[in-house]
This record gives sequence, structure tokens and C-alpha cells, in this order.
Amino acid sequence: MQKIKVGVVGVGSLGSIHARIFAGLPNVELAAIADIDPKKAKKAGRTCRCEYFCDYQQLFGKVCAASIVVPTRLHYQIARDFLEHNIHLLVEKPFTSTVDEADELLSLAGTKNLVLQVGHVERFNAAVQAVQ
Repeated sequence: MQKIKVGVVGVGSLGSIHARIFAGLPNVELAAIADIDPKKAKKAGRTCRCEYFCDYQQLFGKVCAASIVVPTRLHYQIARDFLEHNIHLLVEKPFTSTVDEADELLSLAGTKNLVLQVGHVERFNAAVQAVQ
């Protein structure tokens, strides 16, 4: 079985978790990561043994799916760029800054028959764990 080539945009604390998990999945190849901070990009790339870049557009043509793990105000433009390049997405919450942006991304993904998922997993949230 061919591995799915995945990328991660944004390797701060949460993005690093995305990268580490993708790197450990048997049917996934973490092909590349991107972060505007060159030190974070290099560290994550070396840790996960993948290509690393400071410009997320360098992932186009290298991955078929990606996680967007950057500040919310950047979600819309980055997600739109990936969808325009026919790349499936997982976007961390909150999805976008406005309902109109969310509607546009959903429409674009639907038109291109791409998976667009919002990360809603809370099982590792300390507050959720305390309640359980």
C-alpha cells in the first residue's frame, strides 16, 4: 500500500504534536513541514526526518493532505491556497475568523471533491480529562 504524503503548516506546540503523530502512523509519510520561524521549521524537520520550509507554498506538489496549525487569522488564506492546489485538509479550530470565510472554504472543497475537516478533538484537553 502506498503511503499518504502529508504536510503540517505551523509547528508550534500543537503543530509539533500533529507532525509527531503523522510521522508515527504506518500508512502516512510526513513529507514536509512549514513554519515561518526558521528555527522551529528546522528543528521539527530534523526531529521528524522530513523536508522543512519557511514558506508553506513549498509544500504544494509534495503532499496530498495537510494540517493547518497556525493562528486563526491565517487559516482562511492558507486553507484556500491548499484547496486551490487540490490538497485535502485538517484545519485546527477555530476554523476561520468569519462565517463567510468558512462558507467559501466549504464550497471550494465541495466543488473540488476534497476532504476539509476541522479538528475538534478535545480528549487531551486537561479540563476534559479532569471531568472524566
